[in-house]
Amino acid sequence: MSINKATPADWDRLRNQSPAIDESLMKVYLDMAEAEDVDVVNNPDHYNTGNIECIDAIEESMSSVAFKGYLKGNCMKYLWRYDYKGKQVEDLQKAQWYLARLLNQVVFENEDI
Repeated sequence: MSINKATPADWDRLRNQSPAIDESLMKVYLDMAEAEDVDVVNNPDHYNTGNIECIDAIEESMSSVAFKGYLKGNCMKYLWRYDYKGKQVEDLQKAQWYLARLLNQVVFENEDI
């Protein structure tokens, strides 16, 4: 089934089949992240290779219009799923990160007008 065709009942059934991480496990995860000084929103290790961050490589590979669409799509993705994955705060922070990047892009492009 496509995510676009999923109904609220489908999401409820999925949540029942695969419940979110319970709060005690989430606390362990968050404590580990803080202890390791990992920033899973602004600077996740798995998005860095060598001297370039993945988001910068993506931006360079696209037109400005395409990149803004990419940023908007990621905002929508994280807002869409924040209540279903068990990481509400993290997903909302990621949506906020992509929105801030989109806003900066639009402000930068409109400075020349």
